[in-house]
Amino acid sequence: MSEKEGNSNGFMSLFEKRNKIFPARVKGKFRSLKWRLMWFQLGIYYLLPWIRWERGSEGTPDQAVLIDIANRKFYFFFIEIWPQEVYIFVGLLILAAFTLFCATAILGRVWCGFFCPQTIWTDLFIFVERFIEGDRNARARLDKKKWGLEKISKRIVKHLIWLFISFATGGVFVFYFGDAPTMLEQLLHFELGSTATFWMILLTITTYILAGFSREQVCTYMCPYARFQGAMYDENTLMVAYDDVRGEPRGKKKAENTGDCIDCFRCVSVCPTGIDIRDGSQYQCINCGLCVDACNEIMEKIGRPRNLIRFDTLNNISKSKDLSISDFISFKRPRAIIYISIITIVSAILLYAVTLGRTVIDMTIIKERNPLYITLSDGAIRNIYRIHITNKEHVPEKLELNVNADFLAKIKVQNNKDNYLVAEPDTQTQYKIFVDVSPQAQIKNSAEDIVFTLSNDKYNVEYKSSFNMPQRGK
Repeated sequence: MSEKEGNSNGFMSLFEKRNKIFPARVKGKFRSLKWRLMWFQLGIYYLLPWIRWERGSEGTPDQAVLIDIANRKFYFFFIEIWPQEVYIFVGLLILAAFTLFCATAILGRVWCGFFCPQTIWTDLFIFVERFIEGDRNARARLDKKKWGLEKISKRIVKHLIWLFISFATGGVFVFYFGDAPTMLEQLLHFELGSTATFWMILLTITTYILAGFSREQVCTYMCPYARFQGAMYDENTLMVAYDDVRGEPRGKKKAENTGDCIDCFRCVSVCPTGIDIRDGSQYQCINCGLCVDACNEIMEKIGRPRNLIRFDTLNNISKSKDLSISDFISFKRPRAIIYISIITIVSAILLYAVTLGRTVIDMTIIKERNPLYITLSDGAIRNIYRIHITNKEHVPEKLELNVNADFLAKIKVQNNKDNYLVAEPDTQTQYKIFVDVSPQAQIKNSAEDIVFTLSNDKYNVEYKSSFNMPQRGK
């Protein structure tokens, strides 16, 4: 039994021991693009809670992006989403999913390589690690080196910086759920609430572990996207590929009857997941393009054409010409057309929902079921309702409540002299109302439709409910 197959007790090992990966430094257009996107996205994440936006509502922080759990609202600049508008969140999730599917079908795993938070924070942690411990070979030697002053000091500095980044990540996360300046002051004075503290510590720990230690294992074993993304590929999907027609057989630079690949393993040394792209398409590949930059460096040094490893499609992989990415991208494919159609439809629905289709004044009426009705002393039948008026404006609105039915009904609002209701600004106002029907009303069924109307000069809202009473003979 080999060392991989068993341990000292003779039991078979269920998992192969992880080989640590030390990605090497590389320069090129894809590495430069990743740096720019990384700093841009990190800047958005860390700075967004500090952008101010006048809300005009008492008690609501003037914060551009805010998830207000206490008042059950979500603010994104001029957009304000209430709990009743949960369909907008559903639409956004559907839009995000199909945008990801469409991007994968056309551009491969562009999300994983350039936009995924795991990739971004891992790049940041590796940047810190490389700055302190050196490039690939230096880090590998330090890892194998016995513990001494140099190794201890470098590791302490590295992990302290990692912890600081992780703590900043967790701290900023909770700032999205409250007024950022206020929460920062509470944090500095150790007055932050227990819930916010819990989530801040949790995000700190997860960032530290996932970006500092797990790294490529998250993409390989934990992320389900790596497993099913191949189902969205076809022969026209853009992906990182090795031109084996041009590169094989491998050999030294001056060897005869060999391809352009000199078997330098430079593409392997820069790969953040440690794979050899020359073995073909693999689910571990995140399409970051670093192996493209690395191979192009070597090709330039030995005087061979660039793009031995390149972004290409299966339809074009046999072509050894230097083509641009735009030459390969094709939207005239069934799955691309389907994805784009769904994205367009969902986007149009969402745009309508947050603009023209959004109601400012809304009401919900809940009928009391216990009892279904009350018989008054004069024989009249009474039903009791609770009305919830939502006012999404920042000013109060006075509205008249009326009832429409095929039978004569009288309406009375508890603790009100008339039927005019005030909808308080930026909140939900509740009233208890009584609807009475005289004993002379011609009602044959035990339940009849009744429509409540709430209106003023600007708004007119209707809500359909039912009126219950004892069933009478025909």
